[in-house]
Amino acid sequence: MKITIISGSHREDSQSEKVARHIEKTLLDDKLCDEAWLLSLANNPLPLWEEKVWDKDPEWEARLNPIREQLKASEGFVIIAPEWHGQVPAGLKNFFLLFSRFELGHKPALIVTVSNGTGGSYPVAELRMSSYKNNRICYIPEQVIVRDVETVLNKHSVRNDAGADTYFRERIAWTLKMLVTYAEAMTPIRTSGVTDDDRFKNGM
Repeated sequence: MKITIISGSHREDSQSEKVARHIEKTLLDDKLCDEAWLLSLANNPLPLWEEKVWDKDPEWEARLNPIREQLKASEGFVIIAPEWHGQVPAGLKNFFLLFSRFELGHKPALIVTVSNGTGGSYPVAELRMSSYKNNRICYIPEQVIVRDVETVLNKHSVRNDAGADTYFRERIAWTLKMLVTYAEAMTPIRTSGVTDDDRFKNGM
């Protein structure tokens, strides 16, 4: 099984990517999957969507096809979003415009949001409301909101709030097990063929 992690922050050395690296390590150390692939949106590697994407422009195809292949080979996703001004970063929203049901459709995803303070709930609501419609990604009922992120999941324990750090490590491990269980259970849905109907390409 392959799980892909999307780190949705545009910033280099972001707290979101720190969380993403911890999740990647947990997936592999706990043998929850055979392969974990991390796509970081730091420095905006994906330009904003334009109509040439639909026209199979060669430059866009060269840029997107390697990522498409990674996503197609994945059976589940972890979507990590920092809360910026109460919103999901533009680069992460752009990701959902560039990739489709052929890469993401009918596969489970875990939402993980990140806040320097006590926020983090708005990106959960935004992702659940508007990011799945046409690509048919399936968010599982659980989510993780990593609050006061600078005080947890650091490599050097002296920088961590011990109680909060233990809680988030345990909670993340539990939700990743749930994600993988959903991924195993949803494979027959995709292989059944019932999801492949070009009459209904977009959600309502």
